[in-house]
Amino acid sequence: MPNARVEEAIADIKAGRFVIVVDDYDRENEGDLVMASEKVTPDAINFMAKNARGLICVSLIAERLEQLKIPMMVTENTSPYSTGFTVTVEARKKVTTGISAADRAATVQVLIDRPLPVKISLCPAICFPCVPEKAGFW
Repeated sequence: MPNARVEEAIADIKAGRFVIVVDDYDRENEGDLVMASEKVTPDAINFMAKNARGLICVSLIAERLEQLKIPMMVTENTSPYSTGFTVTVEARKKVTTGISAADRAATVQVLIDRPLPVKISLCPAICFPCVPEKAGFW
């Protein structure tokens, strides 16, 4: 029952656990380690960095990017998969160099915090926000 697997994954994400989401064979044919942003901790960031070994990204809807005034990385995306990367960011407060697991987790929390955070640094940084297509996926 495929729906049971989806429901189980949703329950795991809500509980703060990781799930692996595998994309289509004709796309990148890879698995992404996924968890709820509000559950991100320094330990979770460290686990992703050590075990998944790819970019650690945070998915934000377009409306949130507009609220935070975070621009897209490029105006014309020529990537074969059109992944919607923005400029990299880091929190201006609660971080040191931006590279540590604690700093990355703090930046994720600032990105999702309501009300709007005071400031986000739009600079060469270590947090990679991306915006999914309207359906919620890339």
